[in-house]
Amino acid sequence: MLYNKFTTIKETKLSDRILLKTLRFSFSLFLILTNQFYIYNQTEGDSIELNEKGYFEKRGLNVLVFSNMYDGLFSDSKISGVEIIHHGIRTATNGDVRLNPTPGQWDPIPEFVSRNTSPEEKMIEVLLKYAAYEFKYCIKAEARDGGIYLSVILDTPLPEVLSGKAGFNLEFLPPAYFEKTFIMDETTGIFPLYPSGPMTINRSAKIDPLPFASGKELVFSPEDPASRITIQAQDCELHLYDGRNQAQNGWYVVRSLIPSDRTGKVIQWFLTANTWPGWIRQPVITHSQAGYHPAQEKIAVIELDKNDTAKRTACLFCVSDDGKASVVFKAGTEPWGNYLRYAYEKFDFSSIQKEGLYFIEYGDIRTRSFRIAKDVYKEAWYLSLDVFMPVQMDHMFVNEAYRVWHGASHLDDALQAPVNYEHFDLYAQGPSTDSPYKPGEHIPGLNVGGWYDAGDFDIRTQTQYASVQILVHAWESFGIRRDETTVDKTRKYVDIHVPDGIPDILQQIEHGTLALIAQHKAVGHAIPGIIAPDLPQYTHLGDASATTDNLVCNTPPKSFDWREFIACDCDDRWAFTCRSTPLNYGSIAALAAASRALRGYNDNLATECLAIAQKVWHDEHQHKPDIFYVGNTTGGPLELEEFKAAVELLITTKESVYAQRITELLPVIKRWFAWFAAPALLALPHMDASYQSEIRKLVPGYKHFTDSLNVKNPFGVPISTGGWGGNGQVVHNAITGYLLNQAFPDIIGPEYVFKGLHYIFGCHPGSDISFVSGVGTHSKKVAYGNNRADFTFIAGGVVPGVLIIQPDFPENKEDWPFLWGENEYVIELAASYIYLVNATIDLLSEIEQEEGKR
Repeated sequence: MLYNKFTTIKETKLSDRILLKTLRFSFSLFLILTNQFYIYNQTEGDSIELNEKGYFEKRGLNVLVFSNMYDGLFSDSKISGVEIIHHGIRTATNGDVRLNPTPGQWDPIPEFVSRNTSPEEKMIEVLLKYAAYEFKYCIKAEARDGGIYLSVILDTPLPEVLSGKAGFNLEFLPPAYFEKTFIMDETTGIFPLYPSGPMTINRSAKIDPLPFASGKELVFSPEDPASRITIQAQDCELHLYDGRNQAQNGWYVVRSLIPSDRTGKVIQWFLTANTWPGWIRQPVITHSQAGYHPAQEKIAVIELDKNDTAKRTACLFCVSDDGKASVVFKAGTEPWGNYLRYAYEKFDFSSIQKEGLYFIEYGDIRTRSFRIAKDVYKEAWYLSLDVFMPVQMDHMFVNEAYRVWHGASHLDDALQAPVNYEHFDLYAQGPSTDSPYKPGEHIPGLNVGGWYDAGDFDIRTQTQYASVQILVHAWESFGIRRDETTVDKTRKYVDIHVPDGIPDILQQIEHGTLALIAQHKAVGHAIPGIIAPDLPQYTHLGDASATTDNLVCNTPPKSFDWREFIACDCDDRWAFTCRSTPLNYGSIAALAAASRALRGYNDNLATECLAIAQKVWHDEHQHKPDIFYVGNTTGGPLELEEFKAAVELLITTKESVYAQRITELLPVIKRWFAWFAAPALLALPHMDASYQSEIRKLVPGYKHFTDSLNVKNPFGVPISTGGWGGNGQVVHNAITGYLLNQAFPDIIGPEYVFKGLHYIFGCHPGSDISFVSGVGTHSKKVAYGNNRADFTFIAGGVVPGVLIIQPDFPENKEDWPFLWGENEYVIELAASYIYLVNATIDLLSEIEQEEGKR
């Protein structure tokens, strides 16, 4: 501002102008010198060390080298290879040898062989291979000279077949560099906000990307000290690609081709990252974005950088109607300890019970406003039932006011999948169709009911029956009568926000049930599911009705090569029909439950559901179990699925044969009570005193497990450390807590339920965002729904949540929807969330009644 002030003075004396020129020069020199000093301090500050957790670290920078492996189920999940966490944000991943300039999810990935670290030498070496090409290589990372040397080392020359294909790639997160610039050698450019090429057609008539910059030295966002990274290539060239040209989930890719005639260090990069001196990540005050009931325990968990100095005090402000905020509670924070890479404190303001709007202040950090009110959760589940579940309805035209979410989709379902075939997305068919149909033959009757499983459009049976079952129990337990949606089965038409006089939850139960029962009627048993026949169709984003022509293909090609299906315009989905006893049990558990809910609404369907459930139960006990496990599409553990079926059939029929089988399974229940607890508790009122006594004996052990969570992490819930966020586990654990509290209130208190819901609403690692889109003052607005290419959300959808990037980095990106392990909506989780919120409302109502008696 001082410099600008000097330059705007127009009328001065000559002596004054000379003085001004001198001041300008001196000031400019001052800026240059201080800037150089500033940059020097940023780039040459704390040295990079290889820490005890096995990754390179300095203040503001972490470089991971195969701390995470490729996802064994879904191939490339963008969490492997060399990764960069820059000022608290993971900005790069997949540093590895790949066979494409911008590889997609299903392109070849290498096999991990071994990993060695040397803290003394500040070095990590990883051995990998592409077995199909008999190609082994080593990636070596060394911390020296203020940066990281990344090398690809070969003992033998690159196989000829990989010449011009294999290269070392490092992928950079697009939103980290949107609207920023780069310098490649002497050339400048702007990172494209939207992909725009360039592309080319190669000799094989395949579309390939071309680099939009090439050179020896690449500087990312030179103007931004927070995100500036430099890569220098030695004896090779850098190429910068935009992976979004081929797939919306692509990243910016820096790549160097491996020479075909060399061994030793065939690729070497020197990577440096600018860091703020003494950088400290801002504290995060994690709390429920939806708010709190006055009678609830209210504890905010404050997440601190390990180098931060704890303030040890926090304040609660109340916001009045004139906009003024006043401190209503001030207290010391209680240190919890370290979890993952952060330190944690707790701020307990449970004593505040007055209804109103509040926010928390810790140092100079303030939360958004949240409510304390008795009706705080009354509407928290509305969007999930009103919007998300209707939007996910397959085989229906779904309208919302002026918007059409999608047309009636997949009315040509489905063709019999080929035998001895492994498909994508965890589907496979064994040596037989296990159905009356030949491979490629149309299976009539499957074009009804069901929900899109998640952000894609398949009908995964396990998801369908789990959703039906939890919705039935929500209907029975809480008497949900909300009606905001029109569902017209005859017209295949859904209209959101238009009541039709029928409880929406019943119509959703019916819709899921129709898909399940159609499988039994068409094939004779439950099937793993229905999915697109080829990847180009599977990766479709947009209106699901545009993925097929809705016309049955009666003459599919003889070959099941997807290219032939495209060539003959056969776009029908495939039904994978392998017989699986666990899957059958899971399906009939839902059908038995649905028969209760549908009685009085759709009596014919209710009767049919129960008849099929009882028949399948009888038939399955006449032969050895059919076991066919593939991924997560063929049913859960046999005993668990059978137990759930027995419980639902017992509740529905009260017949002793099911109670007897439940008793016979008691030894398994005792061994795996955490898995069996929820259905075991549902059976309690229908079993004898001996069973009830045995279950009661198991509850203290479960309480010990849940209590131990308070020691494992500051949030007191089970946090997943796998490749998929753990919100499903958190919700199901909270639901189990509710059922335990209802059955054994003297052992299990309501806090186990509340912690789970607060976690979903923002009291979790990494951020304070509500994982339910549209619920709370700060919620998920960029998620992995079928509209993810628009960087938006579906209201009421619940995402998987925090993904732990091993060994210690909690992540849930709000600016990049394509990480399915963090952001993909799943229909079952939304249905379970509806139950959990209503369970919480029920518990709080009980607490209010108890307080009213005092």
